[in-house]
Amino acid sequence: MIELYYWPTPNGHKVSIMLEECGLEYSVRPVNIGAGEQFSPGFLAISPNNRMPAIVDSDNGIAVFESGAILLYLAEKTGSFLPRDETGRFDVLQWLFWQMANLGPTAGQLSHYVNYASEPVPYAHQRHASEYDRLLAVMDVRLRHRDYLAGDYSIADMACFPWIIPYRRFGFDLDRFVNLRRWFDSIKRREAVQNGVNLGKGWRRDEAGSEKARAVMFSQDSATVYAAAGNEEEES
Repeated sequence: MIELYYWPTPNGHKVSIMLEECGLEYSVRPVNIGAGEQFSPGFLAISPNNRMPAIVDSDNGIAVFESGAILLYLAEKTGSFLPRDETGRFDVLQWLFWQMANLGPTAGQLSHYVNYASEPVPYAHQRHASEYDRLLAVMDVRLRHRDYLAGDYSIADMACFPWIIPYRRFGFDLDRFVNLRRWFDSIKRREAVQNGVNLGKGWRRDEAGSEKARAVMFSQDSATVYAAAGNEEEES
């Protein structure tokens, strides 16, 4: 049994999709990030970065945080969606890390300026929109002569797909990227993907413009980390 600490966001969807795809039994532990539940002491013990998603594998007690690491853990646990040969494995891993270092952070920042900024910040918005546009083109070129990012359907595709879903809200037309559009439409037809994306769809969310939600999600600093950790000082 996998315990999934989750809220319906793109990073959460990566893991819910994978759990649906590989057929592992799992239970869901909601972590309402708009209400600050990610800063509870119990969750800190599982996710030292105070971010979801995270998992605990009840088979062995292993806890894993960071969505990319969780995808890799589940792929290795089940022997699914990650090639065993060295060439295929690293082909998938480089695109998984590309998502973690490029597509996810860029789309996340763009989402902030589209959905959460209390006032327009034109330079920042345009900076991240331009980079998101570039990254969509990187995927489009990659998909010119292949169905998926790295050989067969894999954790690399699962990692990227949720960050393409909000393209309309970001002000983009996916039809400009013919190969990416084909890939996107193919993946969204998968039953497991639909189940993973729909997990928690009806849960209450704080409004994007809520002062409380913005304060909880975007006003953390070192004091927040120490407060969540109990302000314990290390002995020298």
